[in-house]
Amino acid sequence: MPKMDLKKELKHLYQPSAKEISVVDVPALKFLRIDGAGDPNGSAEYADAVAALFAVSYALKFKVKKGDPSTDYGVMPLEGLWWAEDMTNFNVQDRRDWLWTMMVMQPDFITVDLVLEAIAETRRKKPLGALSGLRFETFTEGKAAQILHIGPFSEEGPKVQRLHEFIAERDELSGKHHEIYLSDITKAAPKQWKTIIRQPMT
Repeated sequence: MPKMDLKKELKHLYQPSAKEISVVDVPALKFLRIDGAGDPNGSAEYADAVAALFAVSYALKFKVKKGDPSTDYGVMPLEGLWWAEDMTNFNVQDRRDWLWTMMVMQPDFITVDLVLEAIAETRRKKPLGALSGLRFETFTEGKAAQILHIGPFSEEGPKVQRLHEFIAERDELSGKHHEIYLSDITKAAPKQWKTIIRQPMT
């Protein structure tokens, strides 16, 4: 039996064009989330947070599949909300002052009890320090503009500016800079990395 592909089911949210900006209405979705601060490059805190997110996400996947093979699904990609206390210092090239929430979306049938069980199981196998910071929450982003960036993160600037200008011509920016990392950066070359850049708008 084929497993559910949530990226295909939510194609309008997870398969945007790299050429044209699209406006989407992001509904309430369930996420495992964890907060942190600073530049993620070389950060042990960030690495531990991402490891905890995926360890529990895969524990949930296998737990659900074991109970009912028909509910097998692909684990969703890493997503990040990025912002700064002083948004005038929000620079995509310099993330030292950034705050972040990293997250992985979960299927609708995942419950709080399942998450707590998965965290406990993960802690027994991998005593990751970041597990204590995980939260399971519903996040409603609402109206947003988005576009796909292909290439290294250091080259996102023009796409981010284009997105902001697009919004400024129509509405106002709101919420936090949102990135969705579709590629496994440990395997793909930087020039092939695919990142959805999303910005909420009023």
